[in-house]
Amino acid sequence: MSQQHLAAPADETAVATVAQHRDWWRGAVIYQVYPRSFADSNGDGMGDLEGVRARLPYLRDLGVDAVWLSPFYASPQADAGYDVADYRAVDPMFGNLLDADALIRDAHGLGLRIIVDLVPNHSSDQHEWFKRALAEGPGSPLRERYHFRPGKGKNGELPPNDWESIFGGPAWTRVTEPDGTPGEWYLHLFAPEQPDFNWEHPAVGDEFRSILRFWLDMGVDGFRIDVAHGLVKAEGLPDLGDHDQLKLLGNDVMPFFDQDGVHEVYRQWRTVLDEYAGDRIFVAEAWTPTVERTAHYVRPDELHQAFNFQYLSTDWDADELRVVIDRTLDAMRPVGAPATWVLSNHDVTRHATRFANPPGLGTQIRTEGDRALGLRRARAATLLMLALPGSAYLYQGEELGLPDVVDLPDEVRQDPAYFRGAGQDGFRDGCRVPIPWTRTGSSYGFGTGGSWLPQPANWGELSVEAQTGDPHSTLELYRAALAARREHPSLGAGESLEWLPAPDGVLSFRRGEFVCVANTTTTPVTVPSPGRVLLTSGEVTTTGTETTLPADTTVWWTTA
Repeated sequence: MSQQHLAAPADETAVATVAQHRDWWRGAVIYQVYPRSFADSNGDGMGDLEGVRARLPYLRDLGVDAVWLSPFYASPQADAGYDVADYRAVDPMFGNLLDADALIRDAHGLGLRIIVDLVPNHSSDQHEWFKRALAEGPGSPLRERYHFRPGKGKNGELPPNDWESIFGGPAWTRVTEPDGTPGEWYLHLFAPEQPDFNWEHPAVGDEFRSILRFWLDMGVDGFRIDVAHGLVKAEGLPDLGDHDQLKLLGNDVMPFFDQDGVHEVYRQWRTVLDEYAGDRIFVAEAWTPTVERTAHYVRPDELHQAFNFQYLSTDWDADELRVVIDRTLDAMRPVGAPATWVLSNHDVTRHATRFANPPGLGTQIRTEGDRALGLRRARAATLLMLALPGSAYLYQGEELGLPDVVDLPDEVRQDPAYFRGAGQDGFRDGCRVPIPWTRTGSSYGFGTGGSWLPQPANWGELSVEAQTGDPHSTLELYRAALAARREHPSLGAGESLEWLPAPDGVLSFRRGEFVCVANTTTTPVTVPSPGRVLLTSGEVTTTGTETTLPADTTVWWTTA
């Protein structure tokens, strides 16, 4: 559907009044919707924009400030929409541009902001630029917009360098030229269907600034930038040499990640965003070696937020958590940016399953572990995260305490990492199973026609319907926590906290009249009661002036 068929762009005055104050993002709670797994409106087994639109009141009542939508653009779906063929079109599986327009307008009417995913590191191999680059052959100006290179070896039969794909195997694919001969190679840090853009070419920057304006004119409130650390590659595309495949996500210095040149791109983007009213934002998915490097992305003239993957990757351990909390706050303070906390997303094992397993396994867990332990720790970790200064991101279904689905049959898997090998087995499918809304039904209320990934038999008891009204449920814990966060001015935005004395394995801090204590140990601990209990992740016992916290429990108090 072309742009001229749209309704008029959203009124900027209306957009600006969605939040009650400027800099809303500094303390916002933002909810990630993975559209294909959120709600299906037409019974085809795949979630869609109309399904999201119908469930917006649920998100408003949950208490979040904004909704981040994972990609819904036109795409062959080689990597669940992160291979974009047309950045200005909605894929028919999700709806059309009118559906996107209606969703944005309805969200604003409910007081919610909408953030959309943007994928600037690579396109689909079905993008018009790339298809023309292949058809026109060597020397095509379109090839300069990607990384095409001649191969090494006597006949160019070897890749141009030794870079590996994040999904396993070489990061280069050789093309067959229009005359049928083996020809040049192109770079793809992810799947072969996702060729990397060459951000040294001015046409790439021009195109993406135009794309930003297209969606800003539609009324979106911001963009989550996929692989924000990957756009610029080191000059000459040098070999890696000896390296650890597990560090490819950016936990080590790499010539294709976290290059300083990427910051000029974001300075240019910021000038575009600042042309628009409504306090709109960028959030970076930037895997960097340190939180100090992450802070470079959120300097005052660049992006607004960056996901805190160091925090997400930290085990449920008080000493480790305190170190990453302090380092995060210390790194963000000089650049004037808020800390941005996150525990789960569509690319990592849900934290209810991560914490159910022994520490040290990272974010790619393939076993269920101790489900009760994982849920108890997940609830405690959520209250801890929501008490920290700054903004927080929630991933759909975590408010239900959903675990990863670790026993999906091989024949239903769709994660490209499963098909590429290199020690990966498609673990991301486990956190992308459609969420349950009702106790019964062919897909527990997700839709009327089943679901694109099979849901476990016990999914109904974890549904929104089953948990609503149950004071002990994880859903009601999230609702209560988000309500308290809105009601108490010491929660949310801020740049510091005051650590309080606490037993080993316990975190205790004060923010104004608010106190949070988290017991990460395996045994109960007794601490002084600083005031009135606001909320707990588990049952606690208060006797006189002391409170006993069971293992893996967090408590909020107010001293007001």
